[in-house]
Amino acid sequence: MPKLLALTGSPSAHSRTAVVADHALRHLTHAHVGFETATLAVRELPAADLLAARRGEPEIRRALEAVAEADGLIIATPVYKASYTGLLKAFLDLLPQDGLAGKTVLPLATGGSLAHVLTIDYALRPVLAALGARHVTAGRFVLDSTVERGSGPDRLRPEAELDLLQAVDEFADALRAAPVPTAAPSLLTAPATATAPAIVTAAAP
Repeated sequence: MPKLLALTGSPSAHSRTAVVADHALRHLTHAHVGFETATLAVRELPAADLLAARRGEPEIRRALEAVAEADGLIIATPVYKASYTGLLKAFLDLLPQDGLAGKTVLPLATGGSLAHVLTIDYALRPVLAALGARHVTAGRFVLDSTVERGSGPDRLRPEAELDLLQAVDEFADALRAAPVPTAAPSLLTAPATATAPAIVTAAAP
């Protein structure tokens, strides 16, 4: 069963980025039988350990192991100052040069203006490629205004949801087409270059 990890880089406890990532995981669970999914919010990692790159500390170690064991990753971030967050960067800096080797990655970004729509291609995608990702699929930028929050469940407006789910379907197809890796690379012993205390897993029905 392929393992998928959604890695979110928002510093907010109530982020639209997390809503988008969760929406993508729910679609994978219900529309693509056979995936095991998990989420990792970088903001929940111990800040001192994260910034000091203490890879041996238990929660950092578990987060790195979750990345190493995943076949595919959804990496989601809000756009700050025309780029992905420093929080996400701090975590990616813990990975070795080949930390995403053999993995299929779907990049997602959220932001308040279409002026930031190219952030994925110009800021995030080069980093994912440098970390050795086998295939970075076509990402999506989701406007904050299309994430509707209220007294009921958070949801996306229909046009944004359709676009996001198309990207998720393409990601699932690419993951199924990927060759089976012989072994997961170690993220704990190799030197870093340059993504939980609560890693929640769920098996697909």
